[in-house]
Amino acid sequence: MSAAANDLDRLLGSQGDVETAARRLEQIGGAFPRRIEADPEKVERGLAQLVLTLIELLRQLMERQALRRMEQGTLDDDEIERLGLTFMRLAERMEELKAEFGLRDSDLNLNLGPLGDLL
Repeated sequence: MSAAANDLDRLLGSQGDVETAARRLEQIGGAFPRRIEADPEKVERGLAQLVLTLIELLRQLMERQALRRMEQGTLDDDEIERLGLTFMRLAERMEELKAEFGLRDSDLNLNLGPLGDLL
């Protein structure tokens, strides 16, 4: 028998590592569910919550930038009017979407741990 064949027999015949790994898998197996129960309504609501949170964050950033530009005088009256109308329409649509998915303003605020709240 060649050395390679001998090594292969020894590896395949070895039970120590495989048995240890199998016992370890059995021990931690109960920590994870065997089946993920994905409720389509919860998944849809969670995704909507995430998307609306990002939109709200971007809206707040854009609004702050618009206010800075207004204070600096770099926007003319037409631009100010368009921005105001855009932000009003966005706020209306956000309210509609929050109502559709049963979300409140507080649902769009993420806790970032030591950094505090996102919004």
